[in-house]
Amino acid sequence: MVGIAYGYWGVTSQGMPLESSLLAGGLCSVSGMLPDLDSDSGIPLRETSMFCAAIVPMLMIDRFRDLELSHEAMALAAMLIYIGIRFILVEFFKRYTVHRGMWHSIPAAASAGLLAYLVMPCPSEAIRVYKSMAVVTGFVVHLCMDEIWSIDFKRGRFRLKKSFGTALKFVGNKPLANLSVYAKLFLLIYLAWGDQGILQRIRQRARLDQPYIAEPRPDPLPWDKWLHRR
Repeated sequence: MVGIAYGYWGVTSQGMPLESSLLAGGLCSVSGMLPDLDSDSGIPLRETSMFCAAIVPMLMIDRFRDLELSHEAMALAAMLIYIGIRFILVEFFKRYTVHRGMWHSIPAAASAGLLAYLVMPCPSEAIRVYKSMAVVTGFVVHLCMDEIWSIDFKRGRFRLKKSFGTALKFVGNKPLANLSVYAKLFLLIYLAWGDQGILQRIRQRARLDQPYIAEPRPDPLPWDKWLHRR
């Protein structure tokens, strides 16, 4: 529902193209599953990683074009991204995350949005930010729902579960985990801050590398016509 509302808001209030709004609404809906990548059951991690491994290379088409990759190089890059997400990233989450750890946090949501920003370059900065914020919105909605379900109203009694406060947080109980999350966040901020300038330099270099074909000069006027004009 939030994804549908986000896409509708983009079309009606922000003047976004219909295709971009539909994509942003889908990203908002799907990113609502991202916080559960640290789930102990492993099912959300498996399903989400399969989806991301398939869709991320498609979202990076503009990035591949900016890098002037051939079709074969694009296919190879897509294969490497698929392998990296399905096997390397999955193993990272299995080994180094715990349920309701720092992956359930505000800086993690910001990191997910910055990753989306870097993955999806776009000639329009407004559309790029709009699609990236869709990921952040879906992520934060999941965190809010976790906090809501941490409040127990059974039989007219108000009780806070132990999980209350473990989703919408900025720091956790483990200093090393906090340091790791914020180090990644600041690194992504640095990369995103300079990415637009890098893209502009790549596109400018591509224009300069295009072969210059001189147009033929018009034939000179015959001598008698030249004298007549004089």
